[in-house]
Amino acid sequence: MRGIAILGSTGSIGRQALQVISLHPDRFFVTALTAHKNAALLFEQVRAFRPRLAALTGEEAPVPPDLSFCQFLFGPDALEKTARIAEGRDVLAAVVGVAGLKAVMAARQTGKRVLLANKETLVAGGEMVTAACRPDENGPTLLPVDSEHSAIFQCLQGAGPNAYEKILLTASGGPFRTWEKSRMENATVAEALGHPTWSMGAKITVDSASMFNKALEIIEAKWLFDARPEQIQVVVHPQSIVHSAVQFRDGAVIAQMGVPDMRLPILYAMSYPERLETGAPELDLFALNRLTFERPDTEKFPAINMAYQALRAGGAACCVLNAANEEACFSFLRGEIPFGRIPQAVDAALQKHGHLPARTLDEIDRADALAREEARRALRAPDEGGGKRIG
Repeated sequence: MRGIAILGSTGSIGRQALQVISLHPDRFFVTALTAHKNAALLFEQVRAFRPRLAALTGEEAPVPPDLSFCQFLFGPDALEKTARIAEGRDVLAAVVGVAGLKAVMAARQTGKRVLLANKETLVAGGEMVTAACRPDENGPTLLPVDSEHSAIFQCLQGAGPNAYEKILLTASGGPFRTWEKSRMENATVAEALGHPTWSMGAKITVDSASMFNKALEIIEAKWLFDARPEQIQVVVHPQSIVHSAVQFRDGAVIAQMGVPDMRLPILYAMSYPERLETGAPELDLFALNRLTFERPDTEKFPAINMAYQALRAGGAACCVLNAANEEACFSFLRGEIPFGRIPQAVDAALQKHGHLPARTLDEIDRADALAREEARRALRAPDEGGGKRIG
């Protein structure tokens, strides 16, 4: 049996991870659970899965007497402490934002395998994280959980010694794929949260609408698969059936297909190299009307080009992109800015702080803080309108 600590157990990925663990009680047990502020759901999960460790990072809450069997940690450093002291070999990092970086590093420092659903960790600290996650005698120590990167990883399992030529990173296009740019820039929060194929948390769903989610995944793919920027091609695939693909020197393309259900990549990372029953429906090829593929509209969605520019710039540019986008995304979710201001804030932060170094956690923390400050300053400035050129 594998012991798994789930960081972010009350979020979408965390809840689905617990679902697949429930399907295989003879294979997995939960060693620790963490949440940000959803104490009520966390307490329910502790009752159901009986871990010996749990944490709330956002605020302290009174622990019900019937949960005295579980040690509780509180405060912003509880995530890192949990990753460090939790029993078991695996840590599923399913928190949102750069907060997952220190926890992932703590998990690796104590020899744990990381199942990564927190793309910001690699975006902000890719060089440092990949250095800490080199394979050991038991195989990979970092396994992707994002559906696209899991698909690429699965495709590469059949490649043998052959190196890929290109990564084909699919994107649904989000809810605004067919909208005019001017209409999209004034979209409401409710419209941005209406993803056509995936059910995700609010921040990730807005990132999908702006395609900053895909920008982060471009950067993540670079570090996971040692790819050059020009080897990563975004392909808009609205049906979300082909989760990603790899192309080889001879022109052959290997793709991973399936219904849009996160339980498959979650369980594949948990059980690797085995494949277990997920509880998700099977893909019915005969029910598919058609599969379509499009080039991304980088004028309407400047996040794509920003990702390539940040990768080529190196240093803290990717960290700055991520931090500024987080600030702008949450400002939009609070109703403070129109949707079209998000890329403007990211561009301002990149112009001001994209040159900073990112060799250590302290340097990453500094770049992150400065990027957020610049993004907030840009968001307070008068709206320059949708005509501003980005990147």
